[in-house]
Amino acid sequence: MKTGVAILFGIMLMGLRVSAQEGAVDFESHRWRVTDGEIVTHLGRRSLAGTALLKDLKFQNGVIEVDVAVNGQRSYPGLIFRMHSRGNYERVYLRPHRAGLYPDAIQYTPVFSGVAGWQLYHGKGFTAGAGIPAGRWVHLKMEIHGAQARVYLGSADRPALVIDDLKHGEKKGLIGVMGPKDGTAYFSNFRYSPGDALHFDAPPEAEKPGGVITEWEISKPFKPRRINRDRYPRFFSLFSAGWKKVGSDPSGLVDLYRHVVRRGQGPDCILARKIFRSDRGQEVKLTLGYSDEVDVFFNGRKVFSGKSGYRSRDPSFLGIIGLHDAITLRAEKGRNEVLLMVTETFGGWGIMGRTDRPLDPPAREHGCVRKVWETPRVFLAPESVLHDGKRNVLYVTNFDTGFNRSNKDERKFTGFISKVKLNGEVETLKWVTHLNAPCGMTIHQDRLHVVERRNLAEIDLDSGRILRRTPVPDSDFPNDVAVDSEGRIYISDSSPSAPAASRIYRIEGGRIEVWTDSDRIINANGLFLHGNRLLVGNTGDGCLKSIGLEDRRIDTVACLGAGIVDGIRVDGRGNCLVSHWEGQVYRVSPAGRVVEILDTMPSRNNVADFEFIKEKNLLIVPAFSSNKVIAYEVD
Repeated sequence: MKTGVAILFGIMLMGLRVSAQEGAVDFESHRWRVTDGEIVTHLGRRSLAGTALLKDLKFQNGVIEVDVAVNGQRSYPGLIFRMHSRGNYERVYLRPHRAGLYPDAIQYTPVFSGVAGWQLYHGKGFTAGAGIPAGRWVHLKMEIHGAQARVYLGSADRPALVIDDLKHGEKKGLIGVMGPKDGTAYFSNFRYSPGDALHFDAPPEAEKPGGVITEWEISKPFKPRRINRDRYPRFFSLFSAGWKKVGSDPSGLVDLYRHVVRRGQGPDCILARKIFRSDRGQEVKLTLGYSDEVDVFFNGRKVFSGKSGYRSRDPSFLGIIGLHDAITLRAEKGRNEVLLMVTETFGGWGIMGRTDRPLDPPAREHGCVRKVWETPRVFLAPESVLHDGKRNVLYVTNFDTGFNRSNKDERKFTGFISKVKLNGEVETLKWVTHLNAPCGMTIHQDRLHVVERRNLAEIDLDSGRILRRTPVPDSDFPNDVAVDSEGRIYISDSSPSAPAASRIYRIEGGRIEVWTDSDRIINANGLFLHGNRLLVGNTGDGCLKSIGLEDRRIDTVACLGAGIVDGIRVDGRGNCLVSHWEGQVYRVSPAGRVVEILDTMPSRNNVADFEFIKEKNLLIVPAFSSNKVIAYEVD
């Protein structure tokens, strides 16, 4: 069957002409292209075992008929019609081994990208029970008009299956028969009659269950071996995912083969995500359907794993998709993300979801941001930007991903800091050199403090000379730095693993200590001092948090959803500006309302530790992966 289908794809729509002929077409006629089949004598008739396609006809509406003989064993003979492009057509077939036992002896399924998604299309309008006697010829007839069809078996006056919604719509295309060449099924007496005279009642209105998720974002497909399905995807995987929005059927079903093509042999995987807004903390019940396997992450944490593939639960399990699995999610105030890893083997690749309450879309106001300048690609992984108001210049740390992590000789460290004017002109590309993967910066008492790998470097702002390095003991990835009005310096450690996962260090009077190791601060990234509180980008749960400088009380300002919470600043109205490294900037009101004001992922730029100059309403973004700095004016 796979060989026959592959050959069919190769000859589709090549040099078609519309034939004026109709009626019976003998399988030995030159009008057929027989693939993976043979002409034999069976039950007294010259017949076809295999797959064949009429090569001179574009068919849209009318009647198609054929006689089918089966031996009762597992087999899937039937009709294909409206084959309008490579691997895209409609198909109706019989399951003789299930006849009289199950209500799916007849099945209609659309074929997208060469795959019959029979696991996704089941029940009314797609499957029906029937008696299919073995060892005799049985008449199979289809009446097709518009997006509807009727299927008849034998001499019955009533259709065995009524199809209200042909999923390819009102297409024109090739017709033919498809079956195995193994002796389990044969075709004879094929005929067709095109025309528009058939009458169908208006189809019933599609059921639209309440709470159905009608829109998702999906990634490009990839092989499962490329990802750890027990961990939230790494930021580079998300950044390069090629996200696009897709809509569902009224039932909530998304047939992924409508949007993607498999990547060769073996299982394939895709990411699908739903981002929504919650105005308060609340529980949301999510009911899922999927084919064939799913791993579910909510705000970056894995909450469910399920298998629903063919025979995955018991020997008779078909893997039919349906809203069968439920998860209770704790939505946080702000922006929340459901992310699915959906793995496909065969039989249909799809998802569907439903919630017990409406999901409000995330707030977006992209019109309030306007790009004003952009540097050339002269930097090496620009990680952080800082404005020096006294000298009216920007400093840019260059993380430089080419550095040798095993190199213990600091003289060979390749990270550096650049000087950039406020109009985007690069004043000095390599102003301070020999830095070890420099990240966040702050200025205190006319000294530039820069976080390096396991160190805090202090730099003279006039000469650019490195004055000293203070080790950050037991740290894994010191990331950002902030200083309070008392001169106390705070350093985040972005390690995703214990014990450094929950650590924020403080340097006071030359002594460094672990200032907080609460399990509510996990994989801390961005830092910013605002009043008497330290704002923290808590990547571990995707939240912006604040810590009291005196009582060390931890509060959640708002949830941003999964992602690396990197840059943090406060605008002139008391709103927090916060970035996801993957490419978004959010405005978070004092009341915790989250509004996305910038998304640079479509332009293949990301947003690392940005700067915001209040007096100019200027947002300066280091685009880490594209090696440039971009400035935006914020209204």
